[in-house]
Amino acid sequence: MLVLVLFNLAIGSVSVPLSVFLHFFDAHTVDNETVWRHIILESRLPQTVTAIIAGASLGLAGLQMQTLFRNPLAGPSILGISSGASLGVALLTMGSGVSSLFLSSSLMDGIGIHIAAFAGAFLILFIVLLAAKRVRNNASLLIIGIMVGYAVSSIIGLLNFVGQQGEVHAFVIWGLGSFANVQNSQLLLFAILVLPALFLSLLLMKPMNAMLLGDAYAQNLGINLKQIRWQLILLSGFLTAIITAYTGPIAFIGLATPHLARLLFKSSDHRQLIPAVILLGIVVALACNLLARLPLFQNVLPINVITSLFGAPLVIYLIVKQKQIGF
Repeated sequence: MLVLVLFNLAIGSVSVPLSVFLHFFDAHTVDNETVWRHIILESRLPQTVTAIIAGASLGLAGLQMQTLFRNPLAGPSILGISSGASLGVALLTMGSGVSSLFLSSSLMDGIGIHIAAFAGAFLILFIVLLAAKRVRNNASLLIIGIMVGYAVSSIIGLLNFVGQQGEVHAFVIWGLGSFANVQNSQLLLFAILVLPALFLSLLLMKPMNAMLLGDAYAQNLGINLKQIRWQLILLSGFLTAIITAYTGPIAFIGLATPHLARLLFKSSDHRQLIPAVILLGIVVALACNLLARLPLFQNVLPINVITSLFGAPLVIYLIVKQKQIGF
């Protein structure tokens, strides 16, 4: 992880020499070093920190959903939270009449994107929490989440059909994901929103272990299944909503990182898996961000292109090699 952090700061369209890092706080600098420092502090550092926070959050959210539903195909977006964020951005970018009622044109390209994504994601999260209150069966809740995602996707498809070419292009670019959307001025708020949810998730290690053994066994251990289910949905949904609002919908990391952790550590114990998915999520996000910015590409590639193109074959290889996933 530390090596990838250094590479993310040093490698890109402009390579930064190692000597700049060794004398980063030296008061006597030449013009080139001043430019390099500006590139690091204003562009690459916030992008690297964003990748760290997003990777840890998505990996943990994916593990929570897979444990709650005991389904290896569950991920952070399984309940439609990411689709809700996408709907908010779609209404902003392609629903000109709707967005003009709430936001000025100066906000539509900046903080307005975050506001719209927040609103859409938390609207769907609220709907899912209402459903969780009425539906006791996890399988039924999973189906409701998937159906909500389909309904939201159909609205987004309609907006794509009626939207102008430039508006559709802007929405598609946002939907491909990027860790470069968070500026230095936004980084502190981003971290403050995410870190408490990560800490609270650490407190659910034992209940999540009990849930893997079945509802009856968990209840015999004194676990309040209804309360734990609400907590897992709320924490996972909150993390997914925040990350999607700031970076766009990031594919693969939340779904695959828990499986990588189980394969590499050969354990289903959440006392090991939770720290493992946090660290592996960070490593995967940093590696994908580095690959997307390699100088051999003419432009910076979208994160989702890298995560799926390079990450999926790796997971397939590990599964075939191990022959099964411990769950």
